[in-house]
Amino acid sequence: MKTLFKNGTILDGTGAAPVKGDVLIEDDRIVAVGGTIDEGADKVVDITGMEICPGLIDAHSHNDFFYDRADAEKFYKPFIEQGITTQITGNCSFSPFGVEPDTPYRDKIGGGLFDAQAPCSFAEFKKRAKGNLFVNLVPLIGQGSVRAGIAGYDPTPFTPEQIERELTHVREAMEGGAFGGSFGFMYEPSRYSRSDEITAFAKEVAKYDGIITIHPRACSIVSADYPLLTKKSHLEMGLDEAVEIMHNAGCRLEYSHLIFTGERSWKLLDKMLATFYRERKKGNPIAYDNYAFHYGASVITVVFPEWYAALSKEEAKKPLNRFKLQLTILMYRKVLGIDWDDMVIAYVSDEHPEYEGKTIPQAAAEEGMSNLDMYLKLVDLSNRAGSIYLGKYYNDEIVRRLMEDELSVFMTDAWVEEKGLQNIAAFQTFPQFFLLGRRYGIPAEKIVRKMTGATADRFAIPERGYLRPGYKADLTVIDPKALRVDEKKPDARPGGIAHVYVNGVPVLENGRYCGGRAGEVVLKK
Repeated sequence: MKTLFKNGTILDGTGAAPVKGDVLIEDDRIVAVGGTIDEGADKVVDITGMEICPGLIDAHSHNDFFYDRADAEKFYKPFIEQGITTQITGNCSFSPFGVEPDTPYRDKIGGGLFDAQAPCSFAEFKKRAKGNLFVNLVPLIGQGSVRAGIAGYDPTPFTPEQIERELTHVREAMEGGAFGGSFGFMYEPSRYSRSDEITAFAKEVAKYDGIITIHPRACSIVSADYPLLTKKSHLEMGLDEAVEIMHNAGCRLEYSHLIFTGERSWKLLDKMLATFYRERKKGNPIAYDNYAFHYGASVITVVFPEWYAALSKEEAKKPLNRFKLQLTILMYRKVLGIDWDDMVIAYVSDEHPEYEGKTIPQAAAEEGMSNLDMYLKLVDLSNRAGSIYLGKYYNDEIVRRLMEDELSVFMTDAWVEEKGLQNIAAFQTFPQFFLLGRRYGIPAEKIVRKMTGATADRFAIPERGYLRPGYKADLTVIDPKALRVDEKKPDARPGGIAHVYVNGVPVLENGRYCGGRAGEVVLKK
């Protein structure tokens, strides 16, 4: 079937200036781009006044954990509605594959963040995903999931035999077409890996010219993962560790979600970027991805000290321990540069939806409690498993700088939550990038480039990311006059995304979602 898009403004993914013209696709391929195309077509779509570009690519996603659910569509629909056709998955050390099917640690594969329905080999993942995907998935193998499948959360250093067992899964995935691997050093069990295991994993990926993505140990000026007194900030030390892995393994490196959690971390922007550019000047292939919003998902225990958590209820109530707790949390908040009103309650429990969407001070004021007492109540009500959205990841200036920087590409790092307040990033990120580009005077072709061709180049994704004859017919059509987001409604559908095609199949037309399992597992060539 031939579909002709007429009279649009073409943004081809290269970053070149836009041109007026038509785009013709036939079945799942692009046939012609630019100028006036008079060839007959089965379907003509008038996109006068609109911009047509390659399907948008989400550089950091976890949506590989939802493909085999009975209600899978709800996890992908919001991403299609923001123009995304392809997602890079397996980040932060988590993937639903790279696991032996008889592992006794099935509940550990997602690190407590994700529930793998049926963890399996990469070959089995491809088989199960075929015909069941709503968007294209670009798979990475998660080192944490592989390790968890072998030893659960056991912190004991791996033996050479266990490391070789881990590498067997890496080889199976890479030879099967995976694009690389990932670490997540803030999470169990990846955080327990020693340098010999880390280097062996990264080197094995590099043998296949795969990319390594790294969630660092620290995204703030201080953290629980390094000694309190250090010569450098913990944020810088996390990047240094990632650079060392790149050097030791000889791999391409994507530093995941460059953020500056807490106001005191914001001053480190120039130092962090200087490290990236110093490494690039040496010829090392390192870059990063970033958010559009100033906040992100976190756990409710983000400032809850472990020593207090270990106390009995009786001990916890003693005035001295309570005073120590208050001082400890105050220190965390002051050192990080965050406050109670930077914490928005996302989920406490099924029995307490009344707290969702409120800050800690708002909930405290309603109940006549101190902020600390309200926080401790929420920790208890959620059995220490609640979630929040934590502010001050960025300020406007940092977002602008990162968007303009040539080493950045864009991502969501979000998923649709089963319960509670949704993360706005899962619903409105890419339209927000377009609007921010307009605010900061960044040309639309540069914004599109970071969402398409630049990401495809970085991850070596074949036949996607550009409007070129012979490439896959992943297309997004944007109505710039209708672009809008609503930060007061995190799960609101954004405006301005007119048409989305995945492999030549319309999954959103005239702003209306029409669905269809048109996606595929993209394989490295």
